[in-house]
Amino acid sequence: MLHPLPPEAENIPSPTQFTYPFCYRPHPLCQIAAKEVIAYCYQHAEMHPKEGKMFGVLVVESEGKRYYLCAFSGIYNGSYHHEGFVPPIFDLQSGYFPKEEQRIVALTQQIGQTADEQEKQTLKALRKEKSQALQMWTFHQFRIQNAKQEVKDLIEIFEGCKSPFSEEDYIAYQEGRLTEKPKPNIGIPPGGAGECCAPKLLQYAYEHHLKPLCMEEFWVGPSRGNDMRIEGHFYPACQHKCMPILSFMLQGLDVEENPLFARAKALLAQVRIIYEDDDLMVVYKPSGLLSVPSKNHGEVSLQAHLTTVNPEIRLVHRLDQDTSGLLLAAKTLTCCQQLQQQFVQHHVKKKYVAILQAPLSPQQPTEGVITLPISRNPFDSPRQTVNHNYGKPAVTHYIYKGDCRIELYPATGRTHQLRIHCAHPDGLGVPIKGDILYGSTANRLYLHAESITFTHPSTGQLMHFEEKEL
Repeated sequence: MLHPLPPEAENIPSPTQFTYPFCYRPHPLCQIAAKEVIAYCYQHAEMHPKEGKMFGVLVVESEGKRYYLCAFSGIYNGSYHHEGFVPPIFDLQSGYFPKEEQRIVALTQQIGQTADEQEKQTLKALRKEKSQALQMWTFHQFRIQNAKQEVKDLIEIFEGCKSPFSEEDYIAYQEGRLTEKPKPNIGIPPGGAGECCAPKLLQYAYEHHLKPLCMEEFWVGPSRGNDMRIEGHFYPACQHKCMPILSFMLQGLDVEENPLFARAKALLAQVRIIYEDDDLMVVYKPSGLLSVPSKNHGEVSLQAHLTTVNPEIRLVHRLDQDTSGLLLAAKTLTCCQQLQQQFVQHHVKKKYVAILQAPLSPQQPTEGVITLPISRNPFDSPRQTVNHNYGKPAVTHYIYKGDCRIELYPATGRTHQLRIHCAHPDGLGVPIKGDILYGSTANRLYLHAESITFTHPSTGQLMHFEEKEL
C-alpha cells in the first residue's frame, strides 16, 4: 500500500507537526500525492469515477524514506477493496454482517407480503430488534487504534458524544411520518462511522508502524446532488462521524493547533468601531473571526471581545466566520429587539461584495434573483444543503460586475445563503473564491458585507454605513 512520492516532492520539507484535520491548508506533499491519485483513477477502468467520492492521502515515513497511502470513504464502485488503496478497518462485505443483513431484507419482504396487521407489526418489531442488534455488533467490530497503541471500539469512542439521529428518521419526520422531531443519540455512533478516509489511513499506518507526517481529504468525480463538491478540491474531515474518532486516533501524535485559535486572537486587533452612540455600534469584523463563541472553535469571538468593554453589548445579527464586513451591535436589550424587528420585517438593507473563483458563465444573466431553499445538513455539519421539499425560503438578488466580481443583496438571512446560491448548479454555478466548504481554498473567503442601511431605533433617522474591502 506504500506509494513512493513523485520526484517533484523530493525537495519539499516534511511538516514539523501533523495536520489538524478539521481546518487546514493542504500541504504541498499531499497536493502532489492527491494529483497522482486522481490521475490513477481516470487511467484505470475499475477506478474510473461512476459517482463522486471523498478520497484521502496520508504521507508517512518508513525507515527514513517518505511514501504516501491513499484511501476512499466507504464503498467505491461496488467494493471496499481496490488495489493500492488501504483496506477498511472492518470489512462489512464478508462473514456475519451480509448474512444477517439478508435476514433483515427477508423480513422486509415478508412485511410487504402479509395482509394480517398483527403479523405485520410483529415482523416489524422483529426487524427493528435485529437491525439494532446488527448495528451494535458492527460498532463493536471497529477496533480503532491511536498513536499511543491504545485500542477502543466505536461504542467506547462515542461514549457520551451526541450523534445525529438517523437519516431515515430525519426524512420520515420531514415527510410527516414521524410526529415528533427525532432527538440526537447519546453514545451511539452514526451510521458509517469509521468508514471515512482519515480513520482508514491512520489505522493502516499504526498497524504497520508507519510515522504519519500529513494528511488531506479531497473529492474525486462529479458532485452528488446538492453536495456541491468540486473534483480535486480539499475538504476538512466531517465532524459528526470523524470528530470523536480522530480526536482519539490523534492522541500520541504532535498535532498542530487548530489554526483558527491562533488566527482569531490576532484578528481581534483588526476589529474597528465604524460608528458608536449611546444606543448602538457599527463594527467591522475581519474574515476569520467568529461572530459569537463556538464549542468547536473556541471562545475567541467578536461578541466576547465587545463584552470586555461593555457587558451589555449584544450583536444584533451575525456574519459567517470567514465573511468580513459590517455588523450591528446594540448597547441595550430594547435597542437590540427593535433592530432585530427591522431584520424580521426586511427593513434592513445589506450589500455584499464577492469575488467568484471563475467568471460567470456567458449563459448566466448578469443580473437576477436566486431562490434556492436552504436546509441544514445534520449529517455533514457545518455544511448546509439545498432542499426543495423542506428547506427554508432563501432569496438573493445579484448584479454581476464582470471580472469575477459580483454584488449580492440577500432578502433573507439563511446560514451560508450567499455561498450556496453562488456555488450551487441551480444558482450561479460558481463558488466564491476561498470557500473551503463549497469551493476551494484561498488565503481567505472573498465575501465582504460592504454596506448596511437601517433606521435608528431612537431617532428614527435612516442610517447608512459602508466599508469597502474587496
